[in-house]
Amino acid sequence: MTIKLTDVAKNFKGLQHQIDALDWLQEAIPQDVLDTFAAKYREAPQEEFANTWEGVLAAASKAGAKYPEVLAAQWALESGWGKSTSCNHNYFGIKSPQGSGCLVQTKEFYNGKEVTVGAWFKRFASLYECVDYLVNRWYKNYKGYKGVNRATSRNECAKLLTEEGYATDPNYATKLIQIMDQKLGNSGSATKPTDPPQAQKFNPWSPFDYKVTPHITYGELTLNEESRRFTKQYQCDTAVELCRFLERARSQFGNKPIIITSGNRPPKINQLVGGAKNSEHLYSGPDVGAVDFYIKGVDVRVVQDWCDKNWPYSLGYGADRGFVHLGMRLGKPRIRWDYA
Repeated sequence: MTIKLTDVAKNFKGLQHQIDALDWLQEAIPQDVLDTFAAKYREAPQEEFANTWEGVLAAASKAGAKYPEVLAAQWALESGWGKSTSCNHNYFGIKSPQGSGCLVQTKEFYNGKEVTVGAWFKRFASLYECVDYLVNRWYKNYKGYKGVNRATSRNECAKLLTEEGYATDPNYATKLIQIMDQKLGNSGSATKPTDPPQAQKFNPWSPFDYKVTPHITYGELTLNEESRRFTKQYQCDTAVELCRFLERARSQFGNKPIIITSGNRPPKINQLVGGAKNSEHLYSGPDVGAVDFYIKGVDVRVVQDWCDKNWPYSLGYGADRGFVHLGMRLGKPRIRWDYA
C-alpha cells in the first residue's frame, strides 16, 4: 500500500500513531534530502542563476556575501569554472554526513602532504541553494562562528577562509586572489590599495579562454581538459615562453593559425598516451615544458627547418608524424633529436 505525502499533510490530526510514523520517516530519510525538502517547502521558487562567473556573482550577492567575487573565485577554483561538481549542484566541495549525498575520491592536504581520500558530498537542488548554504555558514555569522563577511577587503576575505579552516590547501587564499585579479584587475571598488599587484598574470587557475599570448589560449595548451590544467606557477611561466616563440612562428608564416596537438601532460595522462618517463610535456620543474604543433596550411617540414634555426633549446624532429616538438629542459640546453 502506498501513500502520498500531500494526503498525509491533509489528514494529519496530531494523533500519536501519525506522529510516530512521521518521526520514523524523518529518521529514515538522509539529512541532505531533508535539507533539500525544507528549502523547497519553505521558500518560493528561486530565481534562476546561470552557471557562469556573472551568475555566481549575482547569486552570492543575493545570498548576502559581502564580497561575492570571493565566492565566485571559489566556484571557479573548486568546480573548474562550473564544469565539475562533487555532487548534484555542489560547486564548492561541501561535505555531507557519511552515507548521504555522493561518495567521491578527492584530494586533501594533511600534515603538508596532498593525499587522495574518499568523502561524502552534499546534494543540492540548484546553484543558488548551494551558494546560499555556503554564504549562511561561512560568510555570515553562524552558531557562534564569525563569518568572513567581517573582512575589510576581498583579499582579506579569501585569507580568512583559509584561517578559519574552510580548505586544507595552504595555498587556497593565494589561488582565490589570483583568480580575482585575473577577472577583475587590481583596482576600483572591488579591492583595496593594500592588495598585492598580481593583476592579469597567467596562473594555473585562469579560465581556459585566457589568452596566454595574443593568439594562443590556456585551453589550447591543455586541450581544454581539466585533467591537464597546470598546477604550479612555474609551469605557466614556461608555457608563456613557449607561446611567445609560437607567436614568432605564426608571424613568420603569414599569421596562419597555430594548431597545438599536445601541451601539458600530467603523469597519468603522459603514461596513458605512452609518453617518455622524463617527457618535457610533464612540465616537471622550472624551465621544463613542451608543445607539439603545426601551422595550418604550411608544410610542417618548412616550419620545422625554421624552428631548428631559431629556437635555442630542445627541438624534436616530428615532421614525419605531422608536428614539430618545441621544448625546454633543465638548464635550457640546445638539443636536437629524432623520433624512433
